[in-house]
Amino acid sequence: MATVIVHATITLDGFMAKEDGGVDWMFGRPSAPEDDAVVETVMSRIGAVVGAVVGGANKTQTIEDGEMPYGGMLKVPVYLMTHSAHEPIERDGTTYNFVVDDINEAVRLATQAAGDGWVSLLGGTISRQCLRLGLVDELHLDVAPVLLGDGISLFADLGRHIELERLDTSAFASEAHLRYRVLP
Repeated sequence: MATVIVHATITLDGFMAKEDGGVDWMFGRPSAPEDDAVVETVMSRIGAVVGAVVGGANKTQTIEDGEMPYGGMLKVPVYLMTHSAHEPIERDGTTYNFVVDDINEAVRLATQAAGDGWVSLLGGTISRQCLRLGLVDELHLDVAPVLLGDGISLFADLGRHIELERLDTSAFASEAHLRYRVLP
């Protein structure tokens, strides 16, 4: 059975990006092999024999280079939320499927495609919707030692109390890595 995860790099104050969507703060930080190993473990579980990604479609329902989940490195089915129907797009060995206004259906399809792998939820809006609906099994957060002060928050306006169980924590050169199970 697939595990649905929120996988995100955030700042210590909980932001995923600057107000304009910029993520330049993520790059150029010191790194240790252990940091890379944590991310590689997540990617290998998503990109295992089967896995899947759920995210949001852009306004033009195209797949631009900067919008490919995990930089296009994972060749797994991607399910994109949209407000209007669109035929699937195949790009660089990845099929992008569009799901109209039904996050439950997107997660169901992704879970079915992932088999025993992980379904990664990308973006604050998608992650919050799935948390509200009880569709998330785990949180995988890579916390960078930076305070943005404002920006796009991963958990703002969640509107629901959610208890977590710590599964794993580690910290190396560039980030603290936190893994939690979402409790029922």
